[in-house]
Amino acid sequence: MGESKARRAEEVKSLQRGLDAGIRLIDTAEMYGEGGAEEVIAEALGQRRPEVFLVSKVYPHNAGRKAAIAACERSLKRLKTERIELYLLHWRGNVPLAETVQAFERLKQDGKIGDWGVSNFDVADMADLEQAGGTACGANQILYNLTRRACEWRLLDLCRRHKVPVMAYSPVEQGRVLGDRKLMAFARARGLTPAQVCLAWLLDKPNICVIPKAVREEHLNDDLGALNATLGDADRAELDQIFPPPRKPASLDML
Repeated sequence: MGESKARRAEEVKSLQRGLDAGIRLIDTAEMYGEGGAEEVIAEALGQRRPEVFLVSKVYPHNAGRKAAIAACERSLKRLKTERIELYLLHWRGNVPLAETVQAFERLKQDGKIGDWGVSNFDVADMADLEQAGGTACGANQILYNLTRRACEWRLLDLCRRHKVPVMAYSPVEQGRVLGDRKLMAFARARGLTPAQVCLAWLLDKPNICVIPKAVREEHLNDDLGALNATLGDADRAELDQIFPPPRKPASLDML
């Protein structure tokens, strides 16, 4: 969102439809539309800002001790809010993690963020974060869907043990998985859409928050319909046959 002025009205309307339907978490980043997405969200929320749990992310090159604070201030201004509920490091860069942690803790102390976390961090990154003083990490946002399951090897268990919630982004692989013939047949046999199967599969897992993108009304309806979809043990086993889990260590995927 926020990349085209011609689509801005549609994007604002989509967010407002989501609010009307009961959705209460909105994920964004300073990278999306170079701040444009945050501005769209501010326009959509208006007086409804108190209803929403906002998540935004800082570029790695803006994650220094002073730079992260300045970047957060810019996001706050674009979002027209005094506080971001969850502020994430978008991915690991060259700035020492200890600097980023210090900046995040300062932002939290000053009331500008409610909590902080990371994104696209694998097992080794999480260990380095802990060594850098980042034991208060509030979330790890990662690429996770039926076709991208590398995180199941060790990362998900590590996050559960350390009580770090996982946010699954691109749960339908940016739409690419939806045309898979086996998935389409699986969904059709259960009266679901392929997107609803993908979302229900993730929503059923512990410690997982799912953040699908939705601009078109049909996408929003798919998202909401997934909340009522139920997958049994046999269903999950069949999906494992279609989209096998990892059999050996693999690097965390990233988009």
